[in-house]
Amino acid sequence: MERGLAANTLASYRRDLLRYVGHLERRGRATFGEVAEDDVTAFVTALREGDGEHQALVAASAARAVSAVRGLHRFALSQGVCRHDPAHEVRAPRQLRRLPKAISVRDVERLIAAAGPDGAPLTLRNRALLELLYGTGARISEAVGLAVDDVELGAEAQRVRLRGKGGRTRLVPLGGFAEEALRAYLTRARPGIASHGRGTSGLFLNARGGRLTRQGAWEVLQGAAERGGLEGVSPHMLRHSFATHLLDGGVDVRVVQELLGHASVTTTQVYTQVTVDKLREVYAAAHPRTRD
Repeated sequence: MERGLAANTLASYRRDLLRYVGHLERRGRATFGEVAEDDVTAFVTALREGDGEHQALVAASAARAVSAVRGLHRFALSQGVCRHDPAHEVRAPRQLRRLPKAISVRDVERLIAAAGPDGAPLTLRNRALLELLYGTGARISEAVGLAVDDVELGAEAQRVRLRGKGGRTRLVPLGGFAEEALRAYLTRARPGIASHGRGTSGLFLNARGGRLTRQGAWEVLQGAAERGGLEGVSPHMLRHSFATHLLDGGVDVRVVQELLGHASVTTTQVYTQVTVDKLREVYAAAHPRTRD
């Protein structure tokens, strides 16, 4: 409640801590006071190498689990349950910095063009969803969580209200293509689709008239990618493409931070590395004094 964490994050922490409790029980630790630093480091090793009951975790997932364990012990110490914090000096596995992957503007156009058969109601929905994901940089959870009232298509403002991590809300402008696709979906497709259901305020609906789920949105994207001859495309890749293309166009990184809903500009700056790498490649290919 204090940190405003999303339900998915809480569920992950819960799984991590249940695994940790099982680890301590197997090592004969019955109270917090009995836990030593070696017990915590052994758990970190089990996270990365796996054990009899669990597969090895990638560095990011292991780091999340270690964060949960450290938080648990800090809480136990603050509540007087124990007199020392055995996890204080334990560090999470180092994560390799992976640059986000983006697709080209041409591939984005191919993806949206492959939304489905022209004129079909679900095609209008699919196109509106894809245009919104790329046009606003929304996370897939933010997109499927939208209500009709979150979209403004008035003469003075065309924007969408997105609810991100930690309960943070942001207003993101809609470009011309996204606005046109949403307007077509809302007027020509959604009323008919909604008639199959019991009534919902959700913006994006499934074929039965209920709110479109994350899995349903994934299937929309995968179907368009297959029809467009594209591989490895994900909803988050459209978010990466949104940020990368804006930075390529000269938009300030702090503006991109606000549009993406990042709490810290440090998170957004990873995209600046992508654009620097692109500039380096172009320079290396074009400058006469860089050729072999």
